[in-house]
Amino acid sequence: MQKKFITNLALVLCLNLLIKPIWIFGIDRVVQNTVDPADYGEYFVLFNFSFLLNILLDFGITNFNNTNIAQNNHLLTKHFSSLVALKLVLAIIYILTTLICGYINGYDTRLTKLLLILGFNQFLITFILYLRSNLAGLHLFKTDSVISILDRLIMIVICGTLLWGHVTDHKMDIMTFVYTQTGAYLLTAIITFVIVLAKTHTFKLTWNRPFSIMILKKSIPYAILVLLMTFFNRIDSVMLFRILPASGIDDQFGKSGAVQASIYAQSYRLLDAVNMFAFLFSGLLLPMFSRMIKFRESIEPLVKLAFTLLITPAIVIGIGCCFYNREIIEMLYIKHADQSEDVYHMCVDQSASVFRLLMWCFMCQSMSYIFGTLLTANRNLKELNLLAAGCMILNITLNIVLIPHLLAFGSAISALATQFSMALAQILIVQRKFKFRINYRLLLTLAVFTTGVIIVNYFSISFHYDNKKWFINFGAMVAISIIWAFFTRLISIKSMFRLLKYG
Repeated sequence: MQKKFITNLALVLCLNLLIKPIWIFGIDRVVQNTVDPADYGEYFVLFNFSFLLNILLDFGITNFNNTNIAQNNHLLTKHFSSLVALKLVLAIIYILTTLICGYINGYDTRLTKLLLILGFNQFLITFILYLRSNLAGLHLFKTDSVISILDRLIMIVICGTLLWGHVTDHKMDIMTFVYTQTGAYLLTAIITFVIVLAKTHTFKLTWNRPFSIMILKKSIPYAILVLLMTFFNRIDSVMLFRILPASGIDDQFGKSGAVQASIYAQSYRLLDAVNMFAFLFSGLLLPMFSRMIKFRESIEPLVKLAFTLLITPAIVIGIGCCFYNREIIEMLYIKHADQSEDVYHMCVDQSASVFRLLMWCFMCQSMSYIFGTLLTANRNLKELNLLAAGCMILNITLNIVLIPHLLAFGSAISALATQFSMALAQILIVQRKFKFRINYRLLLTLAVFTTGVIIVNYFSISFHYDNKKWFINFGAMVAISIIWAFFTRLISIKSMFRLLKYG
């Protein structure tokens, strides 16, 4: 199983490294630099707002289905038709509920229209994820890997044409950007549906009420977990928008809710970027853990392998971004024409401070992708839900207290405190449930490796360099850190080759 994990992980990482950085830095970042900061801030807030009720779209069906199909492949044909019908019914409920909540929240006609389209996009995203859960459950990881980047590839082609192709005089705006996403998600959903359909023996779209109720009951623990995790991961920008005053970009020195949400979005985009790759570990591990647990195979070697492979780059990236926070932000984001110099430099300072904290979150989230996935596969949903509920309360409380005084930086503090608490608790629960031996040698190696990375960063950023060529120092730091990982034997090339050869 470790060999299968390594080979499929290599494939999915290569595909995603080819496509997703282009989307994040070449398209999404350029769009934010092109449109008005307040407009992008509103888009980012509504995008996260549409996430909050995502539970109504999925109700935990995707995670439940992934685990179920991995352990019982024959259930795909039996359940597929009814689950598709159930997903469509849930989509109608979700969109209506989201629009009602938007109305209660005071969104005007313009924002409601944007929310409606983003809500439809959320349906397409969750539908694609459900379809992919069938592919992962069947261990069709190569097909799933291609599908994982298909929507972004389509968006890159369309948005790139609109931004630089000069095929139209229409200037890129938020609505065009959102419509492009809709088209890409829709096409990806159709292609994935056809692939899954080919793996089933029969398909007939029918509403099966007893079956739907049964599935929903079984999915309730997964649904609650998804709801709670979504809230404490996505509510930060929504609370920034609600708590802070609504004013223009230069009013109150850029302290409006929309502008602060845009500042938070700049750093959160980078966290999202690295998390996309960490999330790939979770997608591969869930069906593998589920099958290994069913057949009572030892999972400790796979847990250790996945942990070291994910936490090593997480430490390098997290610490490196903390030292080079301002340089990275200044490289990625430009001054808008309607911004004063004072406001621009204030935004850069705030973004850099937020970015530094959020990248520490990445290290915490990396651990959650391993240990949280293991607990999900083992169906320890009660423990996970209690933990997520506590973290959600912590997150909301800290946001209420900190945002009025610290703005977006307060949300970043809240996010870090929440993610650290979540990761630590999951590790303790896994140790108690699976009786893993405490690997003191691994912990010592991690401590030595982390200390070395900090020292390398300190000297690299202190070394004289041209401000326009700081990335050379950053690249050297990454290269030396990777060599240090092999030198400390945190990652062993010999062991990797042995694993690939003998399994």
